[in-house]
Amino acid sequence: MLIDNFKREFRYLRLSITDVCNFRCDYCLPDGYECDTERKFLSPDEIRRLVTGFAQTGISKIRLTGGEPALRKDLTEIIEICKNVKGIDTVALTTNGFNLSKKITEWKNAGLDALNVSIDSLRPDVFKQITGFDKLNEILAGLEIAQSLNFNAVKVNAVLLNGFNHRQLDEFKHWIKDKEMTLRFIELMQTGDNLDYFNKHHISGADIKKTLIDDGWVEKIKHKNAGPAQEFSHSDYQGNIGLIMPYSPDFCHTCNRLRISALGNLHLCLFAEQGYSIREWLQTDQQLPDLVTQLHRLLNTKAATHDLHNLNTGATKHLAMLGG
Repeated sequence: MLIDNFKREFRYLRLSITDVCNFRCDYCLPDGYECDTERKFLSPDEIRRLVTGFAQTGISKIRLTGGEPALRKDLTEIIEICKNVKGIDTVALTTNGFNLSKKITEWKNAGLDALNVSIDSLRPDVFKQITGFDKLNEILAGLEIAQSLNFNAVKVNAVLLNGFNHRQLDEFKHWIKDKEMTLRFIELMQTGDNLDYFNKHHISGADIKKTLIDDGWVEKIKHKNAGPAQEFSHSDYQGNIGLIMPYSPDFCHTCNRLRISALGNLHLCLFAEQGYSIREWLQTDQQLPDLVTQLHRLLNTKAATHDLHNLNTGATKHLAMLGG
């Protein structure tokens, strides 16, 4: 198993398969996607070897991210590849949902176990203001189809933004009252190009947590493969609420995830100073033992925590680079 110098066990891999995105979210790519690297993204064969190597180290959950992963025409094939690797129990996908209604059944049939959809507001005008597109109703229709397909988990992600959705907590809670899903509020994170935006729009997740607890929400026990979200349930609601709070003091203590960029770089943290190319060990099946050796070696360099509190965002220019 992959265990770092701080005794943290890693069972969860976030695998970006493209850094391209077709939305212009205000907090991530306000000017749209700009190609600043060669778009030689990992091939299906490289992905198969990568996931196989990670599975041999104890990784059991793969989350496919972007950019927008659904922009890859071979996404269905990639889902099937990941699902068929021995040792992988869960294949999840994070998407902006732009073609969810058309593709979700196909992805489910390929082996997709869990789905996260980004919906930053339930008001069409605010959604368009944040993302640049009038797609909310279409995405909600796709989400409704997904809920009928018996996924292990269906979650909705919303980035907390002062001035946009910060007063919509009650609307979101009402929306999940009769829905068996988890709504997760993500604290806005500073990246290399958004300091002014961060200072203007950041909201502390701790304030939302206090509001939930005061309203009778109770924190749930985490599964070993779960991400960093603190999840809460309420006896009056079918849905749950999660909070992802990277600025909380103990956020990194239970870190269990690693990240691979679409170009085959291992990032030990979303805000690490650099990624380490492991692509050279993905060219033949015979290189798998060397890949596993490299993963163990590189993990020894993982830091105890990110340095966001000191305004150090590492190499992360924007969240589309690694899918968050």
